[in-house]
Amino acid sequence: MCGVVGLIGAPNAAREAFLGLTTLQHRGQDAAGILSYHDDGFHLVKNIGLVESVFTRENVETLTGHVALGHARYATIGRGDPIDVQPFLLNYPYGIGMVHNGNIVNCAELGEELRTQNRRRLLTHSDTETVLNVFAQALEQSPATGSSTSATPIFNDLCRAVTEVFRRVKGSYSIVTLVADQGIVAFRDPHGIRPLVWGKRKGGELASGESHIFASESVALSFLGYDIVRDVSPGEIVFIDLKGNVQTRMLGPQPARHCMFEWIYFASPESVIDGVPVYGSRIQLGKNLARLVREQIQAGRLNPDIIVPIPETSRIAAIAMAEDLKIPYREVLIKNRYIKRTFILDSQEKRQSAVNLKLSPVKSEIQGKRVLLVDDSIVRGTTSRKIIELIRKAGATEVAIVSTCPPIRQPCYYGIDFPDEKELIASKKDLGEIERELGADAVIYQDLEGLKGSISAQFEPCMACLDGKYPTDVSSGGGFARSRKQDRGPAHSPDHDRVGGKPA
Repeated sequence: MCGVVGLIGAPNAAREAFLGLTTLQHRGQDAAGILSYHDDGFHLVKNIGLVESVFTRENVETLTGHVALGHARYATIGRGDPIDVQPFLLNYPYGIGMVHNGNIVNCAELGEELRTQNRRRLLTHSDTETVLNVFAQALEQSPATGSSTSATPIFNDLCRAVTEVFRRVKGSYSIVTLVADQGIVAFRDPHGIRPLVWGKRKGGELASGESHIFASESVALSFLGYDIVRDVSPGEIVFIDLKGNVQTRMLGPQPARHCMFEWIYFASPESVIDGVPVYGSRIQLGKNLARLVREQIQAGRLNPDIIVPIPETSRIAAIAMAEDLKIPYREVLIKNRYIKRTFILDSQEKRQSAVNLKLSPVKSEIQGKRVLLVDDSIVRGTTSRKIIELIRKAGATEVAIVSTCPPIRQPCYYGIDFPDEKELIASKKDLGEIERELGADAVIYQDLEGLKGSISAQFEPCMACLDGKYPTDVSSGGGFARSRKQDRGPAHSPDHDRVGGKPA
């Protein structure tokens, strides 16, 4: 899972890319990069680390031009090495830069095809480089004749290249591409699993007098003063040339299957994803949970004194649930923002100790209370179990936990980092076994109807990790999971869950 941004016509495109990435930092904290293009060629800065640590005033000033791509990375393929940091760049044809958010399930097979059939040797472990080479291989072929007389020859060629990507690449991908001396290209996979929003603003450097932006979330557009045009549709290509001319075409749309995890926890609360406000969805998730909790209270199986969110993402749902149930809401798990992510520690004991450093309970507000914890989701369960232990040690008489997400029983191959079914606490356990595993007096999950009703009635979200109904071919999923486990190594063992609502 990553954050992408692409700009054309902005007076200082790289600076805006930097600011846009800052608003998307929650989507990836492993690495960041910006590629710009000017008359004298490409300019690139990228490295391991947070956006603010990778970029300085001095290196951003080297990124000249009115066209730029930016990327904030969370590594879900590869080992997180510097060589895997985006954007990626090829010098032929034209000169192409690319940033990508998503996961390519058949990445290994495509890499072998590129080597044996297309005589292209990949240099990194990143699936983005794989897509870039598939795209470039198609673009370098003889020009397409095109079916539209109104389209420019380059647009027809670009459509041909993206169509080839749709044919060969299986998985989730929202992509922005910079083509030297031509313009910027944006497209989403045929199911639109990962988000991509398009905006524009007056006063740009294009002949049209405008500038355009593509980004993973609308929060970047709002911050930079762009008006939302619309979301890029599943299976659509959008091309904006250096004069500001816009051409679009639907190439291979399938029924929209936007990833439900964007609304559960991944997207920023300020964003609107595919027309659905994230904040409003999380309020509704809390209200739906309130109905389920009320049933347990009326049956005499639950009687909480306080409702407590597990920071950060569950807060909105917890507040809505507390209001609906008229039970006091209390912030009694205080997050230490100066502790780094626990999965980098080299033993389970150290990782579990780090949970105590990350979250400190307010004992005076917990002692003698029946506590109802609210989390956005329960994936592996390790952190949930540790937090329940913390609350009990602080003096709680009962500890129950509710999840705004239904039980996660199947692996995700589309960018939410749990591709191995054996890592998932709910994969083979019933509710009683999960309660015992977590040490909870009760566990309450959101139901599927509540989840879908909280997101949208206009499309069927991807819930493959809940119901096993994958929108794409995942026959390569087993190999992908083994490769991911090997990439992560012992420091990324399956006992890791999240603290703070973001996957690690």
